[in-house]
Amino acid sequence: MADFVGYYEVTVDDKGRLYVPAAFRKALPPEANDTFVITKWFEGCLAVYGPDYWERLKKRLRSKLSPMREKDRRFLRLLIPQAIEVRVDRQGRINIPKRLLKFAQIKDRAVAAGVLDYFELWNPEIYEEHLKGSEMTELSEVLEL
Repeated sequence: MADFVGYYEVTVDDKGRLYVPAAFRKALPPEANDTFVITKWFEGCLAVYGPDYWERLKKRLRSKLSPMREKDRRFLRLLIPQAIEVRVDRQGRINIPKRLLKFAQIKDRAVAAGVLDYFELWNPEIYEEHLKGSEMTELSEVLEL
């Protein structure tokens, strides 16, 4: 399983190609074949998964969500149809569809932030705004530290 840790500021060219930090590319297991899955995520960012974790996430969604419940259907419609598999090119870039860049308000720069099993792509200003008011002491309650 991939382990994505770190914060990187990356550029996005006018064709929607984004340089994937070397540490994130190296985190992929060989069987991933330099492939990631990207989709919309919470708080207006994009989530980027290795194929192994994406498959486990889909399995968990299948076991927890029911197509018979409206809120489950809505969630699935927002997440799954937006997902796209992308491959890292020879220059270490992935091509992100314009609709996903527009959703995340990413233009020429992005923040790639590792979140253990996946990494997030953010508009840098939105990312900084999102972190405001978050303190490690408050967040430590999640882990009961």
